[in-house]
Amino acid sequence: MTAGSGRTATGNGAVLGDTVSKVVRQWQSVHPGLDTAPMEIIGRVNRCAALLQQAEDAPLRRAGLTRPEFDVLGTLRRTGHELTPSEIARETFASGAAVTKRLKVLTERGLVERRGDTRDRRVAHVRLTDTGRDLVDAVLPEQLAYETAVLSGVDADRQRELARLLGELLLQLEGRLGLPRA
Repeated sequence: MTAGSGRTATGNGAVLGDTVSKVVRQWQSVHPGLDTAPMEIIGRVNRCAALLQQAEDAPLRRAGLTRPEFDVLGTLRRTGHELTPSEIARETFASGAAVTKRLKVLTERGLVERRGDTRDRRVAHVRLTDTGRDLVDAVLPEQLAYETAVLSGVDADRQRELARLLGELLLQLEGRLGLPRA
């Protein structure tokens, strides 16, 4: 922490005055010998995620979609073929129950269709309807422009570095937790 500034100096010498800095300072005053460095990363990742969730993705909201619903539609669009609900759950990191609920809503809106498997009646296959595909194709550029605006305060080189570092962390976590890698 820099003297009198109320800001925390990070390990690389950068000085930050964000919410996590305040939390770290508070913990350091309660437990001065405690290494709070992990909190500076994980706390910030969690806080960023929470703030992004609160923003609720304006283009998605205008289209009447939640982020999780768009993730289902986007998964079907980018893979380019039918998927089972279990495959969608794996791709979107959602529970089976959550995917079932999302598919119900998306089916009622005419954005996806379900068909039974000819060999196993317990299995369903899900595909985008033309309306669903058109919606994804219309919303995705708007959503990416929105996300670009959200990141606009960070220059392009730093964005690439942040993406690389987060990618390293994600690979490590996926490997440690036994999650599938791309």
